[in-house]
Amino acid sequence: MIDVLVAGGGPAGLAAAVHAALAGLEAVVVEPRTSPVDKACGEGVMPGGVAALRTLGVEVTGRALRGIRYLDGTARADAPFRGGNGLGVRRTTLHSALHQRALDLGVRMLPGKVGEVYQSTDTVTAAGITARWLIAADGLHSPVRRGLGLELPGRPHGRYGLRRHYRAEPWTDFVEVHWSRHGEAYVTPVDDDLVGVAILSRDRRGYDGHLAAFPTLTASLRGPAATRVRGAGPLRQRVRRRTAGRVLLVGDAAGYLDALTGEGIALALATAGAAVRCLADGRPDEYERAWVRLTRRHRLLTGALLAASRRPGTARLIVPAASRMPPLFAAAVHALQ
Repeated sequence: MIDVLVAGGGPAGLAAAVHAALAGLEAVVVEPRTSPVDKACGEGVMPGGVAALRTLGVEVTGRALRGIRYLDGTARADAPFRGGNGLGVRRTTLHSALHQRALDLGVRMLPGKVGEVYQSTDTVTAAGITARWLIAADGLHSPVRRGLGLELPGRPHGRYGLRRHYRAEPWTDFVEVHWSRHGEAYVTPVDDDLVGVAILSRDRRGYDGHLAAFPTLTASLRGPAATRVRGAGPLRQRVRRRTAGRVLLVGDAAGYLDALTGEGIALALATAGAAVRCLADGRPDEYERAWVRLTRRHRLLTGALLAASRRPGTARLIVPAASRMPPLFAAAVHALQ
């Protein structure tokens, strides 16, 4: 019988498998898609996420990021990272590096879907495999989470994300967040001749229609589109709790507020590590408290920005306020690193 069965082979699932292998546990990952897996993602990794990748022994190439920049018309606010750079990296590049690291450590990868989960006092069985524990890392719309009754009803007017890449030499080493009354556009350099532009909004329309709301940004995108548009949403996923018997939820499957502050990858890596540590220490009941602690600042700051962005009049004050109070803006970004 294996120690840990992982549902989902995205960054959170692969990180959980790597952590398990490093802790001397046998791990198997079940994932229906072939590597590398792409998805709509801002592709900026915060400094804490970069450090977490190093801890896993994962080396990825990309563009160093020096901080976060908010822009709205003529208003601008910069918040450099403290104590290390972030990283702009293609989602496929990140996935390939995590996938290879897991393989190098002896993690088995099985194609397929987990399906129904069966639990006993000391085992859990899914996808025809019996394990001591199941880590569900099967994404924003987690079937495992839904099947276990851990999902809370969604709320109306959810936000959605769209992402496309452009062939262009990066003009900044910051992640740029362009604000408009319709939403935000996130510009992340990911290679020497490639930038990703992700747009978050409550409005349901095509990518080009969204991009038109950011004329200053559009003028900078002189190169051609390099990838097709990918979408994700609704982004907010409410969860009753992160554990159910011998199942632990990590990454987006554990609940999601919004991509506004760009911490998705860092939180996926952090929660995956916390889940495995709790299992390795024989304290699975500690995971819920660990998750709450790890995500607290993200939930508070992201929630506050979301509340402000819901009203167009208030949303237009965010960047001017940040530019007038740079220490406060810098402290907020630092808290999320």
